[in-house]
Amino acid sequence: MSELRGVSGTDPLYQSLAAHDAPYGDAALPDKRQVAASFSRAAESYDAVAELQRNVGTQLLARLPTSLRPRRWLDLGCGTGYFTRALAERYAQGEGLAVDIAEGMLRHARPQGGAAHFIAGDAEALPLQSDSVDLLFSSLALQWCADFPRVLSEAQRVLRPGGVLAFSSLCVGTLQELRDSWLAVDGFVHVNRFRRFEDYQQLCAASGLQPLTLQRQAEVLHFPDLRSLTTSLKDLGAHNLNPGRPGGLTGRSRIRALIEAYERFRQPQGLPATYQVVYGVLQKPS
Repeated sequence: MSELRGVSGTDPLYQSLAAHDAPYGDAALPDKRQVAASFSRAAESYDAVAELQRNVGTQLLARLPTSLRPRRWLDLGCGTGYFTRALAERYAQGEGLAVDIAEGMLRHARPQGGAAHFIAGDAEALPLQSDSVDLLFSSLALQWCADFPRVLSEAQRVLRPGGVLAFSSLCVGTLQELRDSWLAVDGFVHVNRFRRFEDYQQLCAASGLQPLTLQRQAEVLHFPDLRSLTTSLKDLGAHNLNPGRPGGLTGRSRIRALIEAYERFRQPQGLPATYQVVYGVLQKPS
């Protein structure tokens, strides 16, 4: 296929939170090699706990232009391939590509089909030729990319004129309850950092792509206790991946303090975990 370039085939409460301390104010995003390794390890457990991911991806699908009929589409950050298969069903007349940085996810997704090619690749350096796809779909993957302008530049490069970039991502305010609870305990960052929604607005406006929609929407999950939340994050591969964190377990007294701090947020449905989701649909000028 000529369009492809460089194709290549203990206790969760402690593990998910305790060994990931970093001083507040270090704004660096996680190393993508660590992101890839974490999601590769989570490939087998991911689908069982991906309620939010399925809901967000379904909402992103609903935002796609109804007139869109892509000859070739790309699922970027395909994960286990759940939305690769949904796109294949929706656009049966088109050819599908699936790209992920995590080889473990690709090994899990390939046997289930949905795409003509499953490709190891990075959103900041897509292994595709220019003007080669009509739809670039990416749900809850781009928050791990440090250089979002580069992501948008790559999307503009690989999209054909009139092609659409549809993405969902996360912004500041995600897991705020957990962040605030940790800050009450020790003042360290134990929660992944995300961009401001205003940054998404500015970067999309300057990208050369035409924003058709760009919205922020809160999604709230509820858990019976803190351990259930941290286990879910670990099974997703989305536990804290901040750089510069020393190893070592958090003491039991700090964990008890964290539980007490988080309990202040309890609602009748359980302990809330709020995700601030960004939905964007952008079009390359014809």
